[in-house]
Amino acid sequence: MSEKFPQVIYLPETMANWPWRRAINPHYEEVKAASNAWFESFKPFTPQSQIAFNKCDFEHLRTGCDLMNLFFVVDEYTDVEPEPVVRAMVDIVIDALNNPHKPRPDGEILLGVVAQQFWQLAAKTASPTSQRHMIESFTAYLESVVQQAADRDSDTFRSIDSYFQNRRQNIGARPSYVPMELDLHLPDEVFYHPVIEELSYYIADLIILDNDIASYNKEQATGDDRHNVITIAMHEFNVDLDGAMQWAANYHVEVETKFLDGLKRVPSWGPEIDQQLKQYIYGLANWPRCNDCWNFESGRYFGSKGREIQKTRLVPLLPKSVCRDNSLRRENVVVPLVDALSKL
Repeated sequence: MSEKFPQVIYLPETMANWPWRRAINPHYEEVKAASNAWFESFKPFTPQSQIAFNKCDFEHLRTGCDLMNLFFVVDEYTDVEPEPVVRAMVDIVIDALNNPHKPRPDGEILLGVVAQQFWQLAAKTASPTSQRHMIESFTAYLESVVQQAADRDSDTFRSIDSYFQNRRQNIGARPSYVPMELDLHLPDEVFYHPVIEELSYYIADLIILDNDIASYNKEQATGDDRHNVITIAMHEFNVDLDGAMQWAANYHVEVETKFLDGLKRVPSWGPEIDQQLKQYIYGLANWPRCNDCWNFESGRYFGSKGREIQKTRLVPLLPKSVCRDNSLRRENVVVPLVDALSKL
């Protein structure tokens, strides 16, 4: 790939044929404001990084909004730390989720109290089964964050298969499904049925592909693209950037087909459970559309030009940047603004 700037990346329109269209909860703006006010009260970032964070809008009600805030602070705090430090951070969050009423120690990193307050509020309106699924899935997500730090420390390049195995947890999809079942009571034989688990993994793969396509430009500019399927595809298949994007688009179509075929194999458990499952599967199917809209509308990956890029599918390749000072930690961590990167 030539190093001459500017270059233009073509983003394949992966969601053009996805049957579930964009929809947004009518209470979103009100609930988002309440969630953001709660999160900002912790002062988790510097004022400049908080501005970057505030450009990331989330399309779920309070538990979902708070969950996205928790994901974001875990992601930013752990991305710049070595494995042993990430391990310690993750253990604090796991302890906070499993002991939501235990006082947090003085001087503890704020991840503990953020996770604890999130779960204290969320658990009040969550069914017992959804509570169990949240703890289980968020713990798996956190363990994958530790593994990502280990990969970073050892300069490991994963294979495509190995990457997806890790990323299905690391993308945070499974905990993000839980807000869709807060009022449901899905028995284990339903929730963990092979077909239902298969569908959930297909949706995770679609989210991974679209997230990595959208985030690649920013991540390559800040030197954080090793954990991205586009970089891994270039490395594994010995193709250029356009070739990797095309591979991702083709694989996206394969996964879409598998999901739609899988819907035909969903068993019946009787009218009551079937109605609950229908609601849950609708939520699963809506997630790739939600993710795709967020990629372009939030400002995280395309700054102020997201809507324009969503239409043209063309984005200038950002120059390599050293603006992120990885020596800054915790509340001082730098959250890069795409609009600022494009001016370098």
